[in-house]
Amino acid sequence: MSQQDFTTSFTVSQSPKAALEAICNVRGWWSENIEGDTASLNSIFRYHYQDVHVGKFKITELSPERIVWHVLENRFKFTKDEHEWQNSNIVFDIAAENGKTRVTFTHKELTPAYECYDLCKDAWTHYIQGSLKSLITTGKGEPTPREDSDTIKESSPATTNKISIRHRLRIEVPVETVYHALTTKEGLQGWWTPDVEIENGLQQGGILKFGFGPQNQHNQTTLRIEALHHYDLVKWSCLEANPEWIGTEISFELEPHVKGAVLNFSHNNWQAYTNEFAGCSYAWALFLKSLKRLCETGKGLPFPDFDK
Repeated sequence: MSQQDFTTSFTVSQSPKAALEAICNVRGWWSENIEGDTASLNSIFRYHYQDVHVGKFKITELSPERIVWHVLENRFKFTKDEHEWQNSNIVFDIAAENGKTRVTFTHKELTPAYECYDLCKDAWTHYIQGSLKSLITTGKGEPTPREDSDTIKESSPATTNKISIRHRLRIEVPVETVYHALTTKEGLQGWWTPDVEIENGLQQGGILKFGFGPQNQHNQTTLRIEALHHYDLVKWSCLEANPEWIGTEISFELEPHVKGAVLNFSHNNWQAYTNEFAGCSYAWALFLKSLKRLCETGKGLPFPDFDK
């Protein structure tokens, strides 16, 4: 193995057999959009994430100790060489160690020379250290959900008669990491405000309550989750807050980028250019900077420290 090949590993208390079965269940930890057999020697399967990443893989080695995928075809939408990864090998090594199981993932030929290296390294870390490990230890991973007619992202309107706050920024982590910060309690607490209450779960129709100081109406914001689309859209509508917020919508749209993710933020349906509008535009810029910092460093600047 070249010292530059990307590799990451973890240890679990489950058996090597359990680890092998989880790795072969690619739909359970990577993506539900996998097509084809992922658990047989010489089988071929296909992967796609929208039109952003499409790949074709062949299982060239399958044993209790090792699984190897050969990348037959690959296309990225966001790199100059859209065929990066093609003809590389993805290896899972499984070893029993002191009554536990060590899983070592290596993407051979994925080196810093690749344009996508930083993004791919972070994305693989998310899926291997997070989703695959969780599938082995708990029986439940966090794969990209299946794309179907019920989960197609709504397009933002090209024009509107209402007024919007808009910001666009690049965050140097994969879209999965940013999405997690927008759709988990610990994520929201890490960049917006520690005072977060959730009703009906973090799902479409769920209610989010955010506190910003003393318990009075102008310092409490209640939002309804209108849309969650892995890993490119989060949309909220405002139910209770400063009167000028009520009826507005807040959207976070994510795009993969070779250096991480691009976030397009909009706070729509304002009625007028008021002092509240101007102040909120500035505050959102600071909170989005806090979000970027949380994703990139692990520590944001949520309320009340966001303007320090």
